[in-house]
Amino acid sequence: MLDIGAGSKVLVVAPHADDETIGLGGTIAKLAMKGAVVVVAVFTGPGPNGHRTIPADVFSTAREEALRAHRRLGVAETIFDNLPAVGVAELPLSERNASVHDVLAQVRPDVVFCPFPYDLHADHRAIFHALTVAWRPTTDVGRQIRGILCYETMSETHWNVPYLEAGFLPTVACDVTDTLATKIEALLEFESQMKQPPHARSIQAIEGLARFRGGQFGFDAAEAFVLVRSTF
Repeated sequence: MLDIGAGSKVLVVAPHADDETIGLGGTIAKLAMKGAVVVVAVFTGPGPNGHRTIPADVFSTAREEALRAHRRLGVAETIFDNLPAVGVAELPLSERNASVHDVLAQVRPDVVFCPFPYDLHADHRAIFHALTVAWRPTTDVGRQIRGILCYETMSETHWNVPYLEAGFLPTVACDVTDTLATKIEALLEFESQMKQPPHARSIQAIEGLARFRGGQFGFDAAEAFVLVRSTF
């Protein structure tokens, strides 16, 4: 049983600002309340030379919103990397692997929450696979990690190709009955990112998923994960 208690160092990997709050905002709030040190790493931005299609103010706004959301959730530290959004997969493999490795080496987490490898978004996939290199148990950083779990991101995790790729079939759940309201408050900080229903990135859809996952695992509300690795 993976115990994420007081003093545990938790790294939440977010390809884009808001993925972490959508995927596990309730879990982040619960772990922070238990005394875990939660660090969120947002890996994409405009890139070193400015983005080819997305205006710079889109990124600055989303990052400001993320910081406000993280304060509500109890995040101890937010790291902003600058891999080009919607272009991570186009980078040389060594470059994206190095960026991901540097963050893991900086944080040295006990537990990592990361995107699901079969999300629709290519940035999510590329960052996951870079993580698999960085957390190999043959390295000091990798050996320190006691648990690795994939979270689900509404509008990405469930829009892949059914039956042709693995679907998100959770094996672990966190009871977020007491922190779902905090998660919703944090999501409301993302005014530039959240959508109106019936969009998957609406408050109603995200709360609906929490109630559904709760029903699967015997709680009023839950966030669910696929376990990649756990040691004890």
